[in-house]
Amino acid sequence: MELNAARPAEPPVLEEWYRRRLGQAQRDISSSGVHPYTYAELRRLTGLAATDLDGVLVDDSTSQGSPELRRAIADRYLPGQADRVMVTHGSSEAIALTLETLLGPGDRVVLPDLLYHSLAHYPQAAGCVPHPVSLDAFIAADTDPRALERAIPPDTRAVIVNFPHNPTGVTLTPTAYRRLIDRVAEIDAVLVWDAATAEMAWYGPVLPDPATRYPHTVSYGTFSKAFGLPGLRVGWCAAPPELIERSFTVRDRTTLFLSPLVEAIATAAMRSADALIGPRRTEARANLTVLEKWVAEHEGLVAWTPPSGGVCCLLELPGVPDSERFCTELLERYGTLLVPGTAFGHEGAVRLGFGGDEKDFTDGLETLSAFLRDGGGR
Repeated sequence: MELNAARPAEPPVLEEWYRRRLGQAQRDISSSGVHPYTYAELRRLTGLAATDLDGVLVDDSTSQGSPELRRAIADRYLPGQADRVMVTHGSSEAIALTLETLLGPGDRVVLPDLLYHSLAHYPQAAGCVPHPVSLDAFIAADTDPRALERAIPPDTRAVIVNFPHNPTGVTLTPTAYRRLIDRVAEIDAVLVWDAATAEMAWYGPVLPDPATRYPHTVSYGTFSKAFGLPGLRVGWCAAPPELIERSFTVRDRTTLFLSPLVEAIATAAMRSADALIGPRRTEARANLTVLEKWVAEHEGLVAWTPPSGGVCCLLELPGVPDSERFCTELLERYGTLLVPGTAFGHEGAVRLGFGGDEKDFTDGLETLSAFLRDGGGR
């Protein structure tokens, strides 16, 4: 079959890496999410009985998502604002629908480094003018009141940020968070907020959805990361109702809506969010303590900035010139999976996740220790 040469041929490094490597892994310490629940565990933690889905009519759903699920999401993150919520096939669809609708040629868009690939792809595809900004510039707003004035031009259409859903796990302090909202409001731009791992905060409070303070916000959430339900493939966006309405013209030509069966399970999960997130947060915190000690014991071989949120970190590898080769050799010799820094435009580092099962995590660190001390990847 002959392919259209005009279509983009290169998939995102991150997705291609998992597509080619995940099936080879004996242990995965690469993920940016917690380890998934079984359906039996989900039913036990949510109180969902085996017969509770029997009455679900397997019919069409609605473009915006079932009212019950939208209310459940809004009750947790945007009380009283279910009209701002749209339920999607993972947050990846929410990103596609909203950014395709929101952005156009010539729009200036502020993009931090180490951004999830879809958040950068759609501005580029729309012909926007990218304005790269280091994550450090956002962090600096904690102590420098003018940091964001310098970083974000007054003619900016949208500011896209991912705290703490970035491979370093860095996030904003409450002061920096407030100053970011103030700067975006001052120039009347749209704030695009990736909140996929917002509920995993280690040294400060969970940052609330900015839409509670600034209406020109588009935020994304998902059951894939902190909830431990990636296979459910349910996410959402919170956005101005008029933007959601306009995005239907894209959705009408692609996915249309979610399955009512999936929405019923997702509603039960959201209503029992604490029961699902709590145990996984405790496990991740324990793994992070182990990781902090492990990094200290491997001084000179690795370096990092400890993550303040999320369940992954960017582990720097001094002296390693090719992170993809490093990860490939580790996988082939020990069956342990990491993600190369090239997936985020950062060579000489790897993404390491600490949200998994305790034994798999500690076993993975042991194999990584052996590989490093044997000079692997150098």
